[in-house]
Amino acid sequence: MNLMEDLRYRGLVNQCTDEEGLGQLLSEEKIRFYLGFDPTADSLHIGSLVAILLLRRFQLAGHTPMPLVGGATGLIGDPKPGAERTLNSHEVVTGYVEKIKQQLSHFLSFEDGVENRAIPVNNYDWTKDMDIMTFLRDVGKYFNINYMLSKEVVQSRLDTGISYAEFSYMVLQSFDYLTLYRNYNCVLQLGGSDQWGNLTAGHELIRKVVPGSKVFAMTFPLVTKADGTKFGKTESGTIWLDRTMTSPYEFYQFWFNSDDRDIIKYMKYYSFLPKEEIEKYAELVEKEPQKRAAQKALAEELTTLVHGEEALEQALKISDALFSGDIKSLTIEEIHQGFKDVPTAVVAKDEKSLVELLVVGKVVPSKRQAREDITNGAIYINGERCTDVDYEIKPEDQFGGEMTIIRKGKKKYFMLKFE
Repeated sequence: MNLMEDLRYRGLVNQCTDEEGLGQLLSEEKIRFYLGFDPTADSLHIGSLVAILLLRRFQLAGHTPMPLVGGATGLIGDPKPGAERTLNSHEVVTGYVEKIKQQLSHFLSFEDGVENRAIPVNNYDWTKDMDIMTFLRDVGKYFNINYMLSKEVVQSRLDTGISYAEFSYMVLQSFDYLTLYRNYNCVLQLGGSDQWGNLTAGHELIRKVVPGSKVFAMTFPLVTKADGTKFGKTESGTIWLDRTMTSPYEFYQFWFNSDDRDIIKYMKYYSFLPKEEIEKYAELVEKEPQKRAAQKALAEELTTLVHGEEALEQALKISDALFSGDIKSLTIEEIHQGFKDVPTAVVAKDEKSLVELLVVGKVVPSKRQAREDITNGAIYINGERCTDVDYEIKPEDQFGGEMTIIRKGKKKYFMLKFE
């Protein structure tokens, strides 16, 4: 399949100003195209990963990506349906810009020796010196208020109110496309389906300012979950691409625990596996769902892509240890990753009695229950069953002299931190 056929198969083409024309252009020429990321946090998340990997797909097909990190639009904020965004300072946004640019360089080739190397751009560079009169006369005059009011996100805010700053976001983003078209011959803008109004506004601005120009805009669908819950969110929070914010183990587990109803869609969006292999995994999901072959394959591919081979091996090691109960084989770092969200209690360093620790650590409600659970073989210390009610925690039971993992029954884990 050529690039456009592959994108259609994967369900990555949602809306396009001229799908047939774009398909023909991509098959006949190598183009420059862009996709914007607004710096609203220290890191991008897995919702953004669809966009990043779309840039990668185009680059692997020989086209030149221009990832735009919005140092200017990030100061304003893209309107969202609920309410106004909180404005960040210029210093904060600048810091976010640099971190996101570093993340993008992990997925795209920026090296000078690459013929279609990615060209990073920042819209703050062409807006910081533009005065308000020039902006209104050269850009704002091309925008009809009725047209802007008709956009879905603006409509959703009319009852609650929308500031002029956020209302103007469409104009700023459209000016980005015009600038990149003029300066770099960038002829395609990509974005999520919620950006369709902004993308078409930029498309129309170029056609008005540069008569006869041939440019395109295309959106990809936003990722959803079959159960109706928000994609990319877990009980512990957002799944980030930065390993200090979401550990490789948590990242791996997110994909491994994907719903059978979602996994093939995720595989099409996120994986670089060819159609034939994806179809084989679709059959396995249908016939042998208990093996979770598709989930495992996608979790391994994405953990390697985002965090590297070593991080994948570590994630697999933690997963195996939790499944087998062989917790003692883990390092302190791996313990922190694997047990980040389990109930944790700080206990006195000189407290040794297992019965006392079970009560203080809120593993059980009373000493009587502690003795009963120990006698019945329901208590494990770092994966090993303990049936001695007089047992005292030894130095070798503490990882790095800091912590001990208690398991009650088959799945209830607790962490005791000694201080």
